[in-house]
Order: sequence, then structure tokens, then C-alpha cells
Amino acid sequence: MKRKPLYGLMAEFVTPDELLAATRQTRASGYKKIDAFSPMPIEGLAEEVGFHRTALPAIVLAGGICGCLAGFGMQFYANVISLPWNIGGRPHNSWPAFIPITFELTILGAALSAVFGMLALNGLPMPYHPVFNVPEFERASQDRFFLVVRADDKQFDAVKTRGFLESLRGTGVFEIED
Repeated sequence: MKRKPLYGLMAEFVTPDELLAATRQTRASGYKKIDAFSPMPIEGLAEEVGFHRTALPAIVLAGGICGCLAGFGMQFYANVISLPWNIGGRPHNSWPAFIPITFELTILGAALSAVFGMLALNGLPMPYHPVFNVPEFERASQDRFFLVVRADDKQFDAVKTRGFLESLRGTGVFEIED
């Protein structure tokens, strides 16, 4: 039977403090492609794992600007170009009347781009991830904390990395098959 390729190694911890300390040591040892899984938020864990800034604010801004331009452009086209009626002597491009719909479409564009941008940047929906192949990972949503060192890390060596993760004194080290 052919063995599946290795995604990485996973270490299991009992407390959030153990996970945070292990993540610091792993980062200090030079590993870059690491990930941590926890049933609750842990202060400072994202920074230790190597959380980086996201492009989501720029995506939301672009969505808001597109919504704003679409709202104003739609009303401008309807009232000035397509069907210019002179009602009460007002100018065709009476922009103050366009503000409410422009504002609403700005909010709609920003909100939709935030939702779809977040889903795209997080790689969701993700019905499968290699960590699900480890039976112990079922407790990640209950009471266990996991640290993963991926096999595509430059410093990854299966034997040395296993030894390093075992030296962190977790409750176990597991191979993750891809």
C-alpha cells in the first residue's frame, strides 16, 4: 500500500499557555509555516503564529467605492441622460436628491465585498483539510490545543521536527497525511 504524502507534524497540548509557549519556541527555532488550532481565542497567538495584515480593508473600500459609483451613476443616467424631465425648474443633475440611494448602495457594496472577500481570503468553504485525518484533532473544538508544522517549511525534516515537537512536552506528536 502506497503511503500518502506528509502534510506536516502536529503536537497536542492541554492548556493554552503550553500552546503559546510552544508556538514561541517553534517560531524562535526558525520554523515559518506553522499553524495553531484552539477551541477559544488566545491572546497573542496570532502574532506568534505569524499572522500578517490582510487585504480585506482594501477590498471593502473598493466595494464601497464601486457601490457609490454605481448608485450615483444609475441615478445620473436615469435622470440626466435617459429621461431628462424638467420638474419644478430644478436642474437635471440634482445631486442632493441622489444622496440616499448612493449612500445605501455604498453600504451594500462594502458589506457584500466584506463577506465575499473574507470567504475568499480564508479559503472558505473548506470541507476538507489534512488535519482532519488525525483522529485526535476531533478534540480541537472541545478542550485540546494543537500546533502544526507544515512539511513545506524550509527547515522541516520529519525526524528532526518530530524530535523538536516532542521536546516541547506536549501530550503527543502526530503525522498529518495529505
